[in-house]
Amino acid sequence: MKIYSSCLVSSNASYKMCPHDAKPEVAFIGRSNVGKSSLINAILQRKQLARVSKMPGKTKLIHHFLVNHQIYFVDLPGYGWAQVGHVIKIKWEKMLREYLLHRPNMVTVFLLIDAKIAPQAIDLECIDWLGAHHIPFAIVLTKADKKHKMVVQKHYIALTHVLQQDWATMPPFFFVSAHNRLGMETILGYIQTVTQSKRSN
Repeated sequence: MKIYSSCLVSSNASYKMCPHDAKPEVAFIGRSNVGKSSLINAILQRKQLARVSKMPGKTKLIHHFLVNHQIYFVDLPGYGWAQVGHVIKIKWEKMLREYLLHRPNMVTVFLLIDAKIAPQAIDLECIDWLGAHHIPFAIVLTKADKKHKMVVQKHYIALTHVLQQDWATMPPFFFVSAHNRLGMETILGYIQTVTQSKRSN
């Protein structure tokens, strides 16, 4: 899949207000500060299309980016940021759940996990939730630069060991780095494959 064009078309607080056309969607979720916006920018080869900040929790709405006039990339609010109030945290979690459960055009979810740290309980809970609701997803290990190769491999093995206890078939895994564009072409190839598969069904 080649990127020819991309633009932000909507930012909404509810799935009901998101675009209503039949274009397929791929969504990006993960803990705050895992690098969602940076990854989207790297994939689309744009520096600041998705807003990047050093402070976690800046993505507060559901952002739809129209790519090649054919598919939406959806940047969802990060979860697990402790520096927001309980009411706001519950609101964001509700927004995430409703989007994931009620968008029939969504073909897959990319669950981003920081490869430089050990598997976190909140990420494992998200994986279990997606599986329980039969939502197709792939795991993207971010910040997987070559200089952190040993640490990344260690945490990948730890994560797969945990998942193998409950999952007969493992979800797809991708190793990426927005800094040096590691894995960008692989992600785009996967998006093209799952999108074409959705259209043919």
